[in-house]
Amino acid sequence: MNESKIEEVEKQYRQFIGRKMVFILFSLILTFVIAGIAATLGSYPVTVTEVYSILWHGIPQIITNFDLHFITSHGIDAFFRELFTMKEYIVWELRLPRILLGLLAGIGLAIAGTTMQAILRNPLASPFTLGISAGAGFGATLAIIPGIVVAGGEYFIIANAFVFSLIPTFVIIGLTRYRRATPETMILAGIAMFYIFEGMTTLLRYFAMPKEEAEVFHWLVGTLGKASWDGILPISIIVGVCFPPLVWKSWDLNVMGAGDEVAKSLGVNVERIRVYILLIASLLTAGIICFTGIIGFIGLVAPHICRMIIGGDNRFLIPASGLFGAALLLGADTLARTMVSMVLPVGAVTYFLGGPMFLYLILRRRREYW
Repeated sequence: MNESKIEEVEKQYRQFIGRKMVFILFSLILTFVIAGIAATLGSYPVTVTEVYSILWHGIPQIITNFDLHFITSHGIDAFFRELFTMKEYIVWELRLPRILLGLLAGIGLAIAGTTMQAILRNPLASPFTLGISAGAGFGATLAIIPGIVVAGGEYFIIANAFVFSLIPTFVIIGLTRYRRATPETMILAGIAMFYIFEGMTTLLRYFAMPKEEAEVFHWLVGTLGKASWDGILPISIIVGVCFPPLVWKSWDLNVMGAGDEVAKSLGVNVERIRVYILLIASLLTAGIICFTGIIGFIGLVAPHICRMIIGGDNRFLIPASGLFGAALLLGADTLARTMVSMVLPVGAVTYFLGGPMFLYLILRRRREYW
């Protein structure tokens, strides 16, 4: 290959990488814009510029006046009341936790969906496919209706949902010890767990009282309405811990996309990587949906939209899907708060908007992208 052709290939590669970086930057800017708009919604009028000004000036105030003893004794709500004016308090205490929860949940669910689709080489793979969401739903229903819990205290529903959401993952991993960890085995096992937990959830709901049924329904469709600073910290830790190892294995995921035999010939331990990614992605999903309820579609549609635009290189696809998923979920929640006079569950809005959007993108895209 002569020097001119090498230069041409290098130029095309730089352009190829440049498009991916531009899309990631676009997703980041879109997320900030939607977050600013979401912070203005409510009965108390606040402009977008005021929101960012309040956040910008509030951070140094919090750092300077931070008092762990006071927060532990009286709560972060009292700390914000003492520190901020009414407008600043509304942004920091009432609106910001919901926005951060939407951002973290969107990032985590989209990343989990991206990596699950990569290890299973299946465009329909998601936390729903493997029964993780169904397990969480059963755990929450078990805590609400008969009152059977794995831990007491204020967060008994969250604890139940988290524990039961991990059961399908461990069952799938256990089955792979007797059969190879192939995509087909894992998907079939996940579908089996989905139907088992869905059946048990339906049976419990059949005997529920109206008030209990309403609470279960509200949890199963997912919401960001119960966001608080107490829940932001554990979700932040889970996303922060799970994100680096998934990105670290992005090269292995790229190689596995060419097929198991090719990956093995290049030195990738396919079965081990598949179980490893499944465990991390499941932990990420479980840590989110136990606080938000079952928010569907983000883990399915966000990776596909990004894959259509920037391709399947997981080095860029994983962070791009996370940012776009955050924007998608936060945008859906913003619509849920403005479409009608009442606040709709965000999970219902993601289904309603995501399905037609997904069909449109598939019909509009003529070439294969998977």
